[in-house]
Parts: sequence; structure tokens; C-alpha cells
Amino acid sequence: MDFSNVIGQEPAKERLIQMVKEGRLPHALLFCGPEGVGKMALAMAFASYLLTNPDGEDNGSLNTTNALAMLRKWEHPDLHFSYPTIKRPNMSSDHQPISNDFAQEWHEMIMQGTYFTMNQWMKQMGATTQQAIITGAESDELSRILALKSSQGGYKIAIIWRPERMNLTSANKLLKLLEEPPHKTIFLMVCEEPEKLLETIISRTQRIDVKRIDDDTIEQALIIQRGIDHDAAHRIARIANGSWLKALETLDTGNENREFLNMFQMLMRLCYMRNVKDLKRWSEVVSAYGREKERRMLTYFQQQVRENFIFNFQRPELNYMTLEEEGFARNFARFINEANVIEINELFEKANRDIGQNANAKVVFYDIALKLIVLLLKK
Repeated sequence: MDFSNVIGQEPAKERLIQMVKEGRLPHALLFCGPEGVGKMALAMAFASYLLTNPDGEDNGSLNTTNALAMLRKWEHPDLHFSYPTIKRPNMSSDHQPISNDFAQEWHEMIMQGTYFTMNQWMKQMGATTQQAIITGAESDELSRILALKSSQGGYKIAIIWRPERMNLTSANKLLKLLEEPPHKTIFLMVCEEPEKLLETIISRTQRIDVKRIDDDTIEQALIIQRGIDHDAAHRIARIANGSWLKALETLDTGNENREFLNMFQMLMRLCYMRNVKDLKRWSEVVSAYGREKERRMLTYFQQQVRENFIFNFQRPELNYMTLEEEGFARNFARFINEANVIEINELFEKANRDIGQNANAKVVFYDIALKLIVLLLKK
């Protein structure tokens, strides 16, 4: 794994390399950005760089050769991963899950590639309705591991994926680690919602903003890596909105967004017909998805509200929809207008927040449906 495996992000790559060469590498970096832009790929590539070029120069030594061999299998003893986990039914009531409980599942996933989503990780763990978190026990384990000496004599690196999912106990313990980091230890935190982190944690890191990938770069990657023709690659790149993962999802004929589009269409049609009985059934179906999937669906709904609103202005260059989404928008978009677009968007946003705070999903979704009946009539 090296920087050539990261799609785009040239400014971020150059900044990271320069830090090492100039001897001003901080002990904690916070990689921030939206899903799918390559934050984790960038962090893993940088970790590989540090473990093979600790001074910014490849000296071709035996240690470097051995490190490369270990990194190809992501089995370097000085590279440690920390990530959200779930509690399995067979775990004792007093057991707090830690990353090591899911080490095999994690290794299988990262060996398939460095671009992945929380949804993929949840499936890999076999999660159903649970929410994944980083526990206090995980921070204790990380502290124990990092207290050991480096096996190779260089850096010890901890990649913490989605630190915003730390509970308060875990966050406070990590803060202590950041305040007094073990010798030659580098923390690489990969975050999508930095506003959920403790301010004291943020203040002890140097932030690396990972921007959306430009359309041309995604288009070229689709052509070269996936063998897509130019026209299809161009449309997919625009829909992807800077996310390599979104581009790959669009290629997948059975992707989750098609299911979400069906549920969005059904919701809007039933609201238009004021079919309260079937809306209740709809809310019962989606409430069985589990909280993680429900929140992804609500985020998708917000995106569709935006796209349908923009569709009314007849400016194709401003729309980012698949052919199926565009087909529905031709008849539906007129119901999303200046009078209701903000309220509808806020309705979905609030629902997303409520679901994240363990509100009753059936109540939340039925409430959405009833309010939408009124909102869609606004002109």
C-alpha cells in the first residue's frame, strides 16, 4: 500500500510527505472529510510510508524490505487499528467489546481494499440492529499495546477509524493518551463527524481536510481501473459527487440506494394519496431496518429532496441523479418547492438525529409520513 493507491488527493499527500521530510510530524493527525473520499486509504498509505520511510527517505534496507512484506498483508507489528465494534449475543454481560474481538473480520475487510463504509463493516461483523461504538475497554487496550516498545525500532502507529463513535469514557481515556503520548507513537484518526469529538481531543491533533475527489479524477479511475466507457464514466463521476465509494456503488446493480429510492418513491406517493393505512405499514417496514441503515436511508432522502428541488430549475449541470432517480423526478419534482423544501429537509434531518438517539423508529417514521402529507400540499 502506498500513495499511488489513493485516488486523487495530491495536495494532502504532498503535505504529509513534507511534514516528515522537514521533521515536523505531529504525534496526532485528524483526517476529516465526507464518506468515500479516501480518508482511510490516505491514513493507511501514510502509515505504510512512515513504517518504511521514517525519515522521509527509502534507504532500501533489509528492515524496509521486511516492513513492505508485512504491510502487504497488513500484519506489521507496529501498526495497530482501533475501530467501532458491537456486542455479540454470546458475549458476557460485563464484557466491553474491543477491536481484537473482531480482528479476523477487520483483516478480511481491509485486505479487500482501503475504501469501505460503516455499512460494509457492520455487515462484516454480522450486526443486525446494534450501533457500533468504541468502548472504554478499547482505549485501555490501545494504551496497553502502545506502552510496549516498537518491535522494529521505528514508529508505533495507531489508526483510529471513526473516533467520533467513542463513548465518553473511551474519549476521556484517549485524551489522556494524546496528552502524554508514548515514545515515537503516531495517532492517525479518520473521522467523518468531527463535531462529535471532544474539543479537547481536537485541540491536540493537527487536522488534515480530505476534500471531495474531482470529477475528472474519478472518471479516469473508472476508465482505467474498471474498464468503463467514457460516457458512462462521465455520468457516474458526476453522480458520485466526489466519492469513490459512491461511484463504485453506482456500478453495483443491486446497491442499497436502489432500495432507498423505492422506499422514497413509495413514501411520497402514499403521502400524495393520503393513504394513512399504508403509510403505517411503510413505517413498520423501514423501522425494521436497524438504526444504522435507517440513518443512511434518511440521509439519502435528504439528498433526493435537494435533487428534486434543483430539478425544477431545468439546469441539468446542477443535478446529480441516476437515470432511475431522474425518471421519478420528472413527475415528482414539482411537489418540492420554495414553500416546503426547507421544512422537508429539516424533517428528515431531525428524524436522523432522533434515530441516532435511540428514539422509537416506528413513531419517528410514522410522524414523518403524517407531516409530509401536509408539507407536500404547500405551494
